[in-house]
Amino acid sequence: MATINVWARLQEALDQEVCSLIVLSRPRDKQQAETSKISIRPVQLKEGLQYQFVRRVGGQEFHENRDRAETVKEIETLFPETYGDLHLYTTNFDLTARVQKGNKLRVKQKSPSHAPEEVTEHNRSKQYLIPEGVPCPFLHEIGVMTPEGKVRASRYHKFRQINRFLELVNDVVPSLPSQGLLNIVDFGCGKSYLTFALHHLLTNIQRREVNIVGLDRRDDVIQTCKHVASELDCDGLAFQKGDIQHYEPGTKIDMAVSLHACDTATDEVLAQAIAWDAEVILAVPCCQHEVAGLLPKEVQRPLTQHGILKERYAALVTDALRAKMLEAAGYQVQIVEFIDMEHTAKNLLIRAVKIERKPQVLKRRREEYQRYREELGLPELALERLLKATKFDA
Repeated sequence: MATINVWARLQEALDQEVCSLIVLSRPRDKQQAETSKISIRPVQLKEGLQYQFVRRVGGQEFHENRDRAETVKEIETLFPETYGDLHLYTTNFDLTARVQKGNKLRVKQKSPSHAPEEVTEHNRSKQYLIPEGVPCPFLHEIGVMTPEGKVRASRYHKFRQINRFLELVNDVVPSLPSQGLLNIVDFGCGKSYLTFALHHLLTNIQRREVNIVGLDRRDDVIQTCKHVASELDCDGLAFQKGDIQHYEPGTKIDMAVSLHACDTATDEVLAQAIAWDAEVILAVPCCQHEVAGLLPKEVQRPLTQHGILKERYAALVTDALRAKMLEAAGYQVQIVEFIDMEHTAKNLLIRAVKIERKPQVLKRRREEYQRYREELGLPELALERLLKATKFDA
């Protein structure tokens, strides 16, 4: 009976064109499934409404468009045989179907969590999660928009940066707990433009309850952020003076964010987030001095004899090692391009999502990390030491 309900509701959503997103996840046989998750979104093409299947394989993303009938048929072949979870998001309702032990199907339906949105069109002008021309209180408060929603010319770079960040966060929202309060910590929040953007995305667009804490060591910055949050009446957003080493959340952290941490401060954030078993980690590293000072002179001589090349090489090595260590800790990692931060030329974001991996896979990732570090002639690095201090087996 539950199976009939799933397909009836899916067909209804497609027939009425109210479907905003379908996600297939939790592979039942990881050897058989080509990817851990498939996302399906409506797209408007010349030939009419289609549904775009998005698969991530390795570091690449593959898109495939299908019509309504083909979409239903394809989903029927994938669920529940290949994937154990089906999430259907519409403007009328949300539906989750999960295969349990004994192949029993549990189906839940609740009120919609996705706000109505236009169907994506190919080859159109860039559409932002916070569109231009629509008043946004926090963007007005920080001077990016006028009260009427017009983006100030001198702040357009910041407007694009905020929307790019929201795109990167929005992609991993399905990896966060689907119900209940989301607990998030932003370490070194600075002026908190992106912290306010994150709050806007999760509360106003995704309609989630949140508890976001922004931390920074500078008291003047924290006082400014508190004032803005009070002016905007941001429920679930708080700011505290402090640092990661002394912060005690008192609850499970779902997402850890670090967009301004320099050098090994990024490693402190990563180590703490891993120790907390955070579902999602977002970090924009900068000033990777540790590895630059430890590289043996004979290693990659043409790259290390020139200061600027050595700096960039060390930065890439550092983030590659961080990514490998995150994989060893059970995360699926992407390093994606991010619009340059205001005070640094670094433009890479480490995006890590917690996934289930077999112990032997984690062991192999640790060995790969160790082998790569030793090939470079590097000693034990800050991230390893910090993880050992948290009792994580690095």
